[in-house]
Amino acid sequence: MRAIRLHSFGPAENLRLEELPEPVPAEGQVRVDVRVSGVHLIETRLRRGIAVGPHRPPELPITPGSEVAGVVGAVGPGVSADWLGRRVVVQLGDAGGYAEQALADESALYPIPDELADDVAVAAITTGTTAQGVLGVARLTERDAVLVMSAAGGLGSLFVQAAKAAGALVVGVAGGAAKVARVRALGADVAVDYSAADWPERVRTALAGREVGIVLDGVGGASGRQALELLGPGGRFLMYGWAAGEPTEITTRDLVERQLTATWAIGPNMVPPGGWRELTTRALREAARGRLVPTITRFPLDRAADAHAALEGRAAEGKVVLTV
Repeated sequence: MRAIRLHSFGPAENLRLEELPEPVPAEGQVRVDVRVSGVHLIETRLRRGIAVGPHRPPELPITPGSEVAGVVGAVGPGVSADWLGRRVVVQLGDAGGYAEQALADESALYPIPDELADDVAVAAITTGTTAQGVLGVARLTERDAVLVMSAAGGLGSLFVQAAKAAGALVVGVAGGAAKVARVRALGADVAVDYSAADWPERVRTALAGREVGIVLDGVGGASGRQALELLGPGGRFLMYGWAAGEPTEITTRDLVERQLTATWAIGPNMVPPGGWRELTTRALREAARGRLVPTITRFPLDRAADAHAALEGRAAEGKVVLTV
């Protein structure tokens, strides 16, 4: 089978297409004949050998990729033959997804609804699951003015849709004219380009005196701090990432003097009583019903390096996937 391999840490060009033996499922496993693989920004950091939070650089060589959609082509001992030929989407763990075939535990499989495309299923299983969890923490209502950072991204685009569906006033912040247009098309009431030095003032002007009540921040760094400064008294700042390379700086004085609440929205506080599986099932159901519509940028498997470069250069919109 064809697979993308990483033999040394470094630039995107280190991702190479190679031929590997066909994997054989062990007890409790299936072999998925992959149609679509998901690509994450965190994988671009790990490719460089940079630790990201609890995620440590992998042992090399490795086939990156943590999620795939495809068809079950073989089952291991102890796995029901009923899975054979079924379309599934699965979270693999830390590796193995950038390939024509991947091994997965039976317990991790989710059947793909007939009306759901493979690439949308891949977007839903991780990005959609995370979005459902963060939105559960945010509890958006029609009374809120919500500012979404990186609003054309995989998570940001879902947050814009969800906030609009909740009846909130939505401010979407993205980089470049094309992405700003995309954010506006998603339903944002205000869409601004954060590459403009005066973007916070543009937000204030557009809101005409109304204050931002909630910020959903996946960017961090200086831009995240600018978003924090837009919050009115009693506002809530929800962080779910730092694409800029470092988290938004927040001090105790910010919280006390401006009566703000800051929350790291990823983790145990976003998980419902039914656990992660409940969130993922909900995300797949919402996608199948057309209420969760991810933006997707596609690259063929042999252009995995280009996919990484697009993510790192913020040139991709929404969820990035590899098609096999």
